[in-house]
Amino acid sequence: MPGRTWTVRLTGHADHTVSVTCSTAACRMPSRSKDATAMRRFAAEHIKAHGRLAGARPNASCSCGGAGCTHHESRVHCAGTSLLLLVHNPAIGRVWTLAEVCQACARNIPHITILATAKPALPTPAAPVVEQPAQRAAVPGGFSSPETASDPSPARRRPHRAHRQRHSRG
Repeated sequence: MPGRTWTVRLTGHADHTVSVTCSTAACRMPSRSKDATAMRRFAAEHIKAHGRLAGARPNASCSCGGAGCTHHESRVHCAGTSLLLLVHNPAIGRVWTLAEVCQACARNIPHITILATAKPALPTPAAPVVEQPAQRAAVPGGFSSPETASDPSPARRRPHRAHRQRHSRG
């Protein structure tokens, strides 16, 4: 499952107003404002709201690796648990990025806050194995088949009596 990425950007305009945009088209953004501090606060809270709603998924692949490691300079072999990171450089302060990345990439990304760590996917519990008692094959008349009948222990065996009655014809 591909890792997700959201970007919230604060953009200044020639008329000294600022606007906030989000990479999620369905998000409603406020109109331009001259209050840059309020818009910056809105942008930071908006990206955090995405983080609270999204959470980290244990089966997500690293979005950083899928994008050619654009969040960091060195190439890294993706490995480890999936994390949900907020990337924001306070010196620049105009862009907030929320991304699902692996632990290996996260170590190489500056200015991050880990918002969530994926919990390992729990294996689906298998149905408990219930041993069924051996069933005897039915013989017409409701008797058990002698081949499948359990053999009583030697201590409980009754001696075999060979009684034969002879009938005389007469």
